[in-house]
Amino acid sequence: MAPNFLFLCLFLSFLSLTHFSISQNTVSSTSFNASDSPWLPNQNRILLSPNSNFSAGFFPISSDRYTFSVWFTNVPLKDDPVVWSANSGSSVTGSASIVISSKGELLLNNSLLANASSTSNSASPVLSLSDDGNLSFGDWNSFDDPTDIVLPNQNISAIKLLSRDKRFRFVDSRSLSFNSSSDYYYATPSPLESMDSLGKVNMTNGAFLTSDYGENRPRKMVLGNDGNLKIYSFIPDQKPQWVEVWLAIWEPCKIQGKCGPSAICLPSTGINDSTSCVCPPGFKQNQGGPQQGCVRKTELTNSIKFLKLDYVNYTGSNVESMDARNFSARNFSICESKCKENSQCLGFGYKYDGSGFCSMVLGELRYGYWSPGTEASLFLKVDRSETDASNFTGMTEVMQTSCPVRISLPLPPKDSNSTARNIAIICTLFAAELISGVAFFWSFIKRYIKYRDMATTLGLEFLPAGGPKRFSYAELKTATKDFSNLIGRGGFGDVYKGELPDHRVVAVKCLKNVTGGDREFWAEVTIIARMHHLNLVRLWGFCTEKGQRILVYEYIPGGSLDKYLFRRPRAGSKKGEAHPDSDPKTAQKPILDWNIRYRIALGVARSIAYLHEECLEWVLHCDIKPENILLGDDFCPKISDFGLAKLRKKEDMVTMSRRRGTPGYMAPEWITTDPITSKADVYSFGMVLLELVSGVRNFEIQGSLLNSEEWYFPGWAFDKMFKEMKPEDILDCEIKQLYDSRAHFNMINRMVKTAMWCLQDRPELRPTMGKVAKMLEGTVEISEPKKPTVFFLGGE
Repeated sequence: MAPNFLFLCLFLSFLSLTHFSISQNTVSSTSFNASDSPWLPNQNRILLSPNSNFSAGFFPISSDRYTFSVWFTNVPLKDDPVVWSANSGSSVTGSASIVISSKGELLLNNSLLANASSTSNSASPVLSLSDDGNLSFGDWNSFDDPTDIVLPNQNISAIKLLSRDKRFRFVDSRSLSFNSSSDYYYATPSPLESMDSLGKVNMTNGAFLTSDYGENRPRKMVLGNDGNLKIYSFIPDQKPQWVEVWLAIWEPCKIQGKCGPSAICLPSTGINDSTSCVCPPGFKQNQGGPQQGCVRKTELTNSIKFLKLDYVNYTGSNVESMDARNFSARNFSICESKCKENSQCLGFGYKYDGSGFCSMVLGELRYGYWSPGTEASLFLKVDRSETDASNFTGMTEVMQTSCPVRISLPLPPKDSNSTARNIAIICTLFAAELISGVAFFWSFIKRYIKYRDMATTLGLEFLPAGGPKRFSYAELKTATKDFSNLIGRGGFGDVYKGELPDHRVVAVKCLKNVTGGDREFWAEVTIIARMHHLNLVRLWGFCTEKGQRILVYEYIPGGSLDKYLFRRPRAGSKKGEAHPDSDPKTAQKPILDWNIRYRIALGVARSIAYLHEECLEWVLHCDIKPENILLGDDFCPKISDFGLAKLRKKEDMVTMSRRRGTPGYMAPEWITTDPITSKADVYSFGMVLLELVSGVRNFEIQGSLLNSEEWYFPGWAFDKMFKEMKPEDILDCEIKQLYDSRAHFNMINRMVKTAMWCLQDRPELRPTMGKVAKMLEGTVEISEPKKPTVFFLGGE
C-alpha cells in the first residue's frame, strides 16, 4: 500500500510541473540499447533528441496508466504535447517495460513493437530519437507508422492518418473520408508531400503557406475528431497555446458525419467551428435528436410535390456513378421530370445561372448541409399531402414575397406662409457655418503656432527639403567607436573612419573654427551635397548637435596623394633623418607611373573646372594641395574639402595655412588687397602639377646654388626645363628610370608648361581651369610661358 501511495504522490507532483520533466533525478539519454533493458515507467528515464526539442518515454495518462510516446519537450502538459504513441495510443500499466531482445526485437510489454533483424548494420540495434521527433529502431521508425499527427520534415505522401475516434481517415496524401466511405475533401492542385518548421507545406506541384509563415515554432498537422485536417503552431506567450494556422475545410458542415441521415447541418453564427442539425420540411427528429437523423412524417405515394430548399445540398448517395446523378438539362422542367420518373430520386438540385446544371439525389438523403457556396436550390420530394413549408429561403425569395408599398408626399397647405420660416432656417445655417469656420480657423492657428514652436526648438525650420541626411551625434559617435580611429588631420578639422548601420564605410570630418549660424551652415552643406562629379568626394550627411559641426563623406580607401608622391628624404637632410611627411604606411604605397600621374592631373583639373564653371553656384576650393586629393579605385582622383572655404574668413584661411606649415600652395592675392577669384585655385593647382612631375614638396630646395631665401621652386623648374633643356633633372627620381623621351616628353612638357602658366604672379595672366583642362588634354595649343616671379610666404 505504501509504495502505491508514494507513486501517486510522485505522479501528482509531476503533473503540477509546466513542462514534461519528471524530477531533478530524471535520466535523459540519446539512445537506448540492449544493455539498458529493461526500461520501466518508474525509472524516470527519457530519450532526448540532440536539439532537446523532443522527448520519448513512458507518458503518464492516469495514476497507473502510461503510453509509450514521443512529445514536444517544451510544450506544457496541459497543451497536449504528445505527437506519437505506440500501438495507436494503447495504454499499459506501471509494470510494463521496453526490452531489446537478443534477436534484435523491440518489445513493449512482451509484445513486438519493431523488428530490426533486417538492418544492414551488424551491431546491436539501438532505439534513438532524431531532431525531427522521429523515433527509430533499425529499419523501423515512427514516421512510417503515424497515428493522427504529422510533424515537420515527415514524409506525408507515404502515410495514412486515422483520427483518434477512428472515424476519419486521410489517405493518398490528399483525400479525407468518413468511415471509409466517399471522400469529402480532395487536396488541390496536387497531393501533399511534407511540411517544414517555418510553415511551408510542399505539394507535388506547388506549395502553400500557413498564416504565420516564417516563424520557427513547434508545429503539427492533426487529423482531429471533427474530421478536419489542421496545422497548429505553438506560441509560447504569457498564455502558451496551440494556435490554428491552417485548415483544409473552412465550412465545417461540409465534413461528413456531422448529422444523421436526412438531417441538414447548419454552421454556427459565431467564429468557432460548432454546428447544429435540423430536419428538412416534411421530416421529424429521431429519438436521439437530429444528430441521430430524421424520418419522414408522411411516406411517399404516387402523388408528390417538391419543396424548394435554397442553398441545401446532400452529398451522399448509394449510386456510385456521378453520371447517374449529375447531367445538363435544357431547363428546369426537364430536370424536374427526370426526378419524377426515377423512383430512387428523392430530390434534385438546380442552378439558375443558365448552365442547366441538374443533380439528382438518389437512394437516400445523407450528409446534408446548408451553404451559399452551393449556388443551387434543392427541390425535396415530399408527399402532396405534406403541409410543412420550406424553412430554407434565399434572399431572392424574400424580395419576391415582400409587399409593395406606395409612397406619396402630401401637398402643402394652401394658406401656409413659409417665407419667415425659410429665412430663419437660412440665417441659422449661415450662422452655424460662420461659427464653425471661425472655430476651425482658430484651431488651425493654435496648431500652427504649436508646430512652429516645436520646429524652432528642434531647428527643423532651417532644414532644406531634399538635402543631405541629418545624423545625430550619438549615431556618429557609435559609427566611429567614440571617434577613436583617426585617419587624417587638416586645416578644417580632424577626420575619423566609421561604419554606418547599413555597413557603409564613411569618413567623418569634425569641423573647427566654422563661422555663421545654423541657417547658413545647412544652406552651404546642401549646396556641397548637390555637387556630383566623378572626381569629387560625395557628401552623405551632416550633424549639428552639442556645438559640433560634422560632415559625413564617403570613405576613399586609397588615401591622399601626398602619401604616394613624397617618399624620399628631403634634399640636404642628414643620413637617417626622418622625412617630415614620412608615414609608416608610405613605404607600402605603390609608386605612381607617368601615365597614372597624368590621369590624376587631368581628373583634378576637370573637377576644379566643374566647381568653377559648371555648378549652379560658383564654388572656390581655396585649399588645393596633395593632402586634399584622395585616390580611389584604379587611382581615380577625388577632391575633398571643396566648398568649405565659405565657412571660413579670408584672415582665417591665411592663418590656417601658416599654422599648417604648407604655404607654398597659396596664391599671392591671399596676402594682398587683391580680390580672391577662381584664379587662386589655378595657382594652387599649378604647384600641385609641378609636384606630380618632381615628386617633392615645392618648398624643398633641390640641386641649386641659390640661398634658401632666394630659391623659388617654379623658377628653378622653369630654368631646368626651358633654359638648360634638362627635363630629366626635375623628374621624380623614383621613376626617372622609366622616363622615355619619345613616349613621355610631350606629356611632361604639357604638364610643366601648363603649370608655368598657372603659377603666374598676376591673376589675369593665369588661364581659367576650363582652359587648363584643355591644355592638359592637348586640345589647345600652349604658348611659351613666362618665368614665374618669386613669391614666398614664410611659415611660422
